[in-house]
Formats: sequence, structure tokens, C-alpha cells
Amino acid sequence: METDHNDNEKKDEIDSIISEEPDFKPEETLIEPSDDPVEEKPELSESAQEAEKLKKELAKDEKSFKNLQRFLIYLAVFLVILWVMFFKIIGITHMPSEDMEPRIDAGDLVLFYRLARKPQFQDVIVFEKVVDGKKTLMVGRVMAVPGDTVEISAGNSVIVNGNVLVEPKIYSMTPKREDKVTYPLTLGEKQYFVLVDNRLQGMDSRYFGPVTKDEILGTIITIIRRIKF
Repeated sequence: METDHNDNEKKDEIDSIISEEPDFKPEETLIEPSDDPVEEKPELSESAQEAEKLKKELAKDEKSFKNLQRFLIYLAVFLVILWVMFFKIIGITHMPSEDMEPRIDAGDLVLFYRLARKPQFQDVIVFEKVVDGKKTLMVGRVMAVPGDTVEISAGNSVIVNGNVLVEPKIYSMTPKREDKVTYPLTLGEKQYFVLVDNRLQGMDSRYFGPVTKDEILGTIITIIRRIKF
């Protein structure tokens, strides 16, 4: 009985200790609400929106104008280059007659170098000559240069400085044009004796005399054949 009493006392003592311990609770962090008001982006008025829209359109128009300006500058530079190329350096024309057949047919496009106005023997040149009071565009082959002496023999051969020229690619004789040029003909400074390849029908220095340097437009570079259908 004494033992049971002691056990009850111990049990009451333990219960008393447990009841005296404070309850454990985890700390709670409380977020206090801020008194500062939330900043809201003000809405633009209708007039401000129109102004913003107009500003964007003006910026877009300015960019388009700059692009157009840049394009016009490039176009102007390109046109100047073309003008210099085709009016100062390179010339282009069509073959006006059958004088240079079979090398060049009538209607073929002829490209010539304008700066080459001091041709050599056998160069084919483009020149202008006044014939019967009218300036005429012509094409011919240089057969003699300044200082040379030219003569056409009784056998219809071309003689330069006492030497008969051998022309394997000329398929006709070279007759004189009576009463047009007096032979032997010695060329002066800046004078050239020019013959066409079609010797029987073409018009050349046998008819109107030497071609001067001032009458030469340039030396032919190449030709573009006219397409025949």
C-alpha cells in the first residue's frame, strides 16, 4: 500500500512539472501593411495621345525622307558616271552604211573609245566628215598616218611609202576616184588616209581626201551584231 502511494506521488509530481512548462509556438512574422499609396501610371489625355502619335508619324516621315534623299544621291552619282562613261570615254553608235562589209554590217552597234584619237595603221575609226555640205558619221580603216605618202597604182593597189600593201582580208580592188584626190599624196600633221573595206562601193579618203584628227571621234573597241530574223 505504501508503494502504491509513493507511485501516485511521483506521478502527480511529473504532471505538475509538465503543466508548468510553457507551450512552444513558432514565431510568426507579421507583415504590416504599408501606409504609402501605390504609384499608378497616369493615363495620357486625348490631346497628349494625339501629340505622341503625331511625333511618331513625323519620325517615320523623316526616316523615309532620309532614305529617299540617299537614293536620289546614289542615282545622281550613277547618272554622272554613265554620262562620263558614254559621253567622254566610251561612244556608241550604229553602223550607218555597208561601207565596212563584211567586217561590220549596216545596223551593227559600234562601241568606240573616245580618248583614242591618235590612231595607228589598220585601226578602225569613227569620224565625222562634211560631204556635199552635210556632216556625215562614217567608219573606216586607217591606211596611212601623218608623214606617210600614199598612192594608188594603175593595178588598183594601195602603195604607202613606196610599198604595196598586201591585204588578204580585202576581197575587192581599190580603184581611184577620178578627179577627187591627186596622187602621190603626202599626209600633213594630224592627217590620216582612211579606206573602207568595201572598196568598190564605199566612200573614203579617195573621195574626200585625208581625215583630220579633229574629225575623229574615236577608235572602235568592239561591235554588237544586229540580229537578222
